[in-house]
Amino acid sequence: MIALIDYGAGNLRSVEKAFVNVGADVRLFKNSKGLEDAQGIVLPGVGSFDDCINALQRQNLFNPLINLLKNGKPFLGICIGYQVLFERSEEFNSTALGLSIFKGNVIRFTQKDDFKIPQIGWNQLEFTKPDCPIFVGIPDKSFFYFVHSYYPNPIDESIIASWTNYADRFASSIWKDNIFAVQFHPEKSQNVGLKLLKNFVEFCEK
Repeated sequence: MIALIDYGAGNLRSVEKAFVNVGADVRLFKNSKGLEDAQGIVLPGVGSFDDCINALQRQNLFNPLINLLKNGKPFLGICIGYQVLFERSEEFNSTALGLSIFKGNVIRFTQKDDFKIPQIGWNQLEFTKPDCPIFVGIPDKSFFYFVHSYYPNPIDESIIASWTNYADRFASSIWKDNIFAVQFHPEKSQNVGLKLLKNFVEFCEK
């Protein structure tokens, strides 16, 4: 069973439908009750860093998530669900402290005349970890769908699974042990996105 964290994110249903499409038994969780029984946890997100963190705290998910991730529970963070793994964000003068699983902050794209912010649309991944389990069967330079103005800047570059170029060169995905996270939206990325989600489900089932 895949636990999909429901904290009011607008794209929750599209993520749920994508997992169902790849054959997953996916269930929504609004609190931590029974969360430890899931084979894997998915935290999707749209909106702001602070909104996500505040909702996780309000729904008694903040500390349980930290503990489960540190104890090896497979996890996939999507968009904001990727960003909150880090310490802080520059977004809207954010004051919330992230989950702090990894060191580093979430920063805004550099303003450049040739690039519109937010980045909205398809962009390529340059794999740095071709053996990353969620990228099995997905060719390097594949296109995924992005919608964002901010991105994490990991201090430890060894966790970076792919780079993407836009106004800046940024870490579009990370992987360390049981933790995967992506800045793009696999649920909106057609066949390659569904393949990534299926790979995550299969990783959880091992």
